[in-house]
Amino acid sequence: MSIEDIKKRLSQGLVENLINEPSAHYIHILLLRELQSSAIFTTNGQDADITTVGISVEDGLVDYSPVMMFKRKQTGSDRRKGKELQRNLINVQDTMNVNEMTQDSPESMLYGSAASAARDEAISVTSRVMYDTAYSIRDSSVLIEEKFQNAPGDGFAKGATTAIREPDFIMPGTLFPCVVTLRDATFEELIFVLGVTKMNKRYGAATSRIGRMENHILGIYYGLEEGPANLFLSQEVARRLAAFNGPTTSENLNKVLYSPVLDIEKVKSLVKKSFDDEIQKLNIEPLGDDEVAELVEHITAETMKEALEVQKDKASAFFQSVNGETKSRKKGSRGA
Repeated sequence: MSIEDIKKRLSQGLVENLINEPSAHYIHILLLRELQSSAIFTTNGQDADITTVGISVEDGLVDYSPVMMFKRKQTGSDRRKGKELQRNLINVQDTMNVNEMTQDSPESMLYGSAASAARDEAISVTSRVMYDTAYSIRDSSVLIEEKFQNAPGDGFAKGATTAIREPDFIMPGTLFPCVVTLRDATFEELIFVLGVTKMNKRYGAATSRIGRMENHILGIYYGLEEGPANLFLSQEVARRLAAFNGPTTSENLNKVLYSPVLDIEKVKSLVKKSFDDEIQKLNIEPLGDDEVAELVEHITAETMKEALEVQKDKASAFFQSVNGETKSRKKGSRGA
């Protein structure tokens, strides 16, 4: 199938031109994020972000504490990568500084920006890329490492020193099922987001040194509404992994939650199966596996550049039009 045919297939979830009113066009990118080096996911600078949730099984409810990858850890990293690619491919300068973004750039028009008084821009742009917090499949007790180091010194003989505790590290092999959703996006914006997802390799704090991540794209879907939540996917995959050991009981589930490792190929399959089963009752349709593979393979620096060039003109024209209308209304209201 050609890329043009794939675009037509996805048309229910896309728009041809940017619009200013939500119109229920959704594209969902199903991912499994695989941590390939230690990473830091913390809010207070020290402790790993975790929560406690329950998973229903045949003999009751099992509590466990997954590691959380907050949505801002995903959006911040993806936005930095997107602006980096935008600078490199089409020479559009943009910044992560909230009130200084180039609002009519393809990246800022898609991911959102705040109104800028300095640039006399009257509107803020709402993000049309939706992320949600992702949850590990296994319990945090088997995923977190605490590291300590002694104060540095170069003497041959030293007295006792106080150990310094570093932030909690999340161990390699941690898996986060998650979905990235585009709302009212163009095909060019989908190409851009797929490119960012495919090329971005660093997440969490201190990403210049650690936090290597592989984003496995498992499926692409289109429809009229949002799909299953990330938490549901992690819980459901854990349940289905437990079923490989026999009945879905608390004993078999705990074997999964506290397992030292998980088979990533098995997890990939179960994430997709869980999502596919859940959308049977929703207004969401899947793109075929072969079509997904073809579209992902189509994403290169050259095709991203072409998409960004097209979207650059669309984004700038749309922004200037809406910004001009907003300024006119404000002037009119002041005159009245």
